Amino acid sequence: MKEAAPKPQIADLTAERVGVLLPLPLAGAYDYKLARGAPVVRGLVVAAPLGPRESLGVVWGKAEGQVGDNRLKEALPLEGNPVLPAGLCDFVDWVARYTLTSPGMVLAMALRTRQAFEAETPRLAYVKGEIVPAKMTPPRERVLAVAGDGLARSIAELAEQADASPSVVRGLIGAGALLETELPEFAPFRAPDPDYAAPVLNTEQDLAAHLLRADVAGRRFSVSLLDGVTGSGKTETYFEAVAEALRQGKQSLILLPEIALTVQFLERFAERFGMRPAEWHSDLSQKERRRVWRAVYSGEAKVVAGARSALFLPFAALGLVIVDEEHEQAYKQEDGAIYHARDMAVVRGRIEQCPVVLVSATPSLETYVNASGGRYAHLKLHRRHGDAVLPEVRLIDMRAAYEPGAFLSPPLREALAMTIATGEQAMLFLNRRGYAPLTLCEACGHKLTCPHCSAWLVEHRYKKRLLCHLCGYESATPPACPQCHEAGTLIACGPGVERVAEEFRALFPEARLAIASSDTMHGPAETQAAIRAMSKGEIDVLIGTQIVAKGHHFPQLTLVGVVDADLGGSEGDPRSRERTFQLLHQVAGRAGRAEKPGLVLMQTRNPDDAVMKALAASDRDAFYEQERAMRERAHAPPFGRLAAIILSGHDGEAVRAAGRALAQAAPSALGVKVWGPTPAFYALLRGQTRERLLVQAARTVDVQAYLRKWLASVTLAKSVRLTVDVDPISFF
Repeated sequence: MKEAAPKPQIADLTAERVGVLLPLPLAGAYDYKLARGAPVVRGLVVAAPLGPRESLGVVWGKAEGQVGDNRLKEALPLEGNPVLPAGLCDFVDWVARYTLTSPGMVLAMALRTRQAFEAETPRLAYVKGEIVPAKMTPPRERVLAVAGDGLARSIAELAEQADASPSVVRGLIGAGALLETELPEFAPFRAPDPDYAAPVLNTEQDLAAHLLRADVAGRRFSVSLLDGVTGSGKTETYFEAVAEALRQGKQSLILLPEIALTVQFLERFAERFGMRPAEWHSDLSQKERRRVWRAVYSGEAKVVAGARSALFLPFAALGLVIVDEEHEQAYKQEDGAIYHARDMAVVRGRIEQCPVVLVSATPSLETYVNASGGRYAHLKLHRRHGDAVLPEVRLIDMRAAYEPGAFLSPPLREALAMTIATGEQAMLFLNRRGYAPLTLCEACGHKLTCPHCSAWLVEHRYKKRLLCHLCGYESATPPACPQCHEAGTLIACGPGVERVAEEFRALFPEARLAIASSDTMHGPAETQAAIRAMSKGEIDVLIGTQIVAKGHHFPQLTLVGVVDADLGGSEGDPRSRERTFQLLHQVAGRAGRAEKPGLVLMQTRNPDDAVMKALAASDRDAFYEQERAMRERAHAPPFGRLAAIILSGHDGEAVRAAGRALAQAAPSALGVKVWGPTPAFYALLRGQTRERLLVQAARTVDVQAYLRKWLASVTLAKSVRLTVDVDPISFF
């Protein structure tokens, strides 16, 4: 990633005319005049008229001067004159320039609604008064006993804690025995205690923690890779950096790939610091999101654990950024403003002048190269914490072990039987949802596909439906082939987790089984419940997709079976081998994390593949060096730069014509190649035709400048949508 210097602060704003950036997909700031007496400062949040309505906006810089004074509309600061932090404003500008996104679209991720600046609605609560009712009953006595501690509670809380009905509480209020008071809408965020339960670290952890604490205390920008094998205690190590930030009075941001699914992380944080961090993710209600936004803005929320969008929160005093599982593809935002949160976290840390810690057992090749080359500090944890050791990994050659109609090989079945018999736990991993990925007709060979996408319909037998995993289209399984109309000829091809579970139940009917995928667990609450049940030993075997691979700690889990280790390759994707290795390595790392040794069995039809050999030998660095050499020869990232242009629209011919026009207009430049246009991997998606062009450039090339010049030279049909993806990581 080529970094540009942030724009300098604008110091010469005038009270009469300012540029106001609106959180809308507009080309830039609009001219307004500020209300008389308003503070003239970049970041001032205002209400700005826009046509017939009013929009939230931010004073961004000088006015362009293209609108006459008589036509200039007035922007009014919000009550209290709130100002976005300067670092956040610079960050919005940087992201917009780098990703070729309008700054208003980026601002929209940082500034949601005007309600974020409004005071919370107080809630009514009640405390014990001095009046004792003439008529006392056991329920009334219990309510007054609960209220006797002087704490204010709602009617519902008093009734629940006293095991009484709400009508009893209301009767006491009417009698004057309980007095009304007001409480804030939400309880304030308490600061985590850095010394609440400091852990005993081993020598490697202690050295890494010492270096991280020094960076935080020094209040300087740095980037460190905390590189440790699975189960080595990376989380406990970087918690020490969080503790130091708390001591320094600074805020910390911990990015997680899927915060709503990481209940174990939140519990570990509470065990270390005495309370959970503030959370930021899409499953929060709008009220909760506004509460967290305000608490971050005021500095009340000292630690935030969040998904990628937490990068755009208005931190008052950011002192540390941590990107856990930094290799995860979930950090890439693929629509709207397209950005990679890992890379933008480094930018935010540089702008805020605070340390950034990237954490992984399988770092991205980009991060690995930066760390091994000395650009990032490389902190290594070579062994598991305590007495735990890395699991043994064995490959099962399915060419020799194949049995018709079976997806669990004899060696895997034997290992499952032994694990269940000894009271230990097992996990079966298959990164494929549903029952079967393809349904076809035995008579004519017709494949059931989505009418809106170039993708197969996936059978979900539990729901008795066929689903498209791209657009959400679903239908009932037809009784006959829609092509040849023969009845009873449709068959399921290949396994999904539901089909593996069906086979497992037939083999081990007494075992306690759970399926973990986004189809079978509806929302974070169900997923977290399954994770807790697994942790408590209430499940014998967990069968799941990649949601079971991410950082979970199950002490009794000693066997991991990978049903199909060959899934994950994608022709034309330079990162497919790397992602396959990372995912399988992380899955394998769930086994043997406590005292009992672990065993990992990987079923494959390609045991001689470099990825499989590296996994079996537990030789990560050898694989990375091989991958590094291949990428360098191909001038692929991180040894070259890529940018994708995606064209889409309902008019297929217009999309294809736009692709040809763009290709013909591509400027010639040293070190730049333009590939395409070609149909995208999913040439039809949600009813729209898609074409792709790919720019490949040397690392020294300013790709953004090249793209701006190129795209400015072509006018496309209004029916065609153009999307730019700088540094793409997927090629669908």
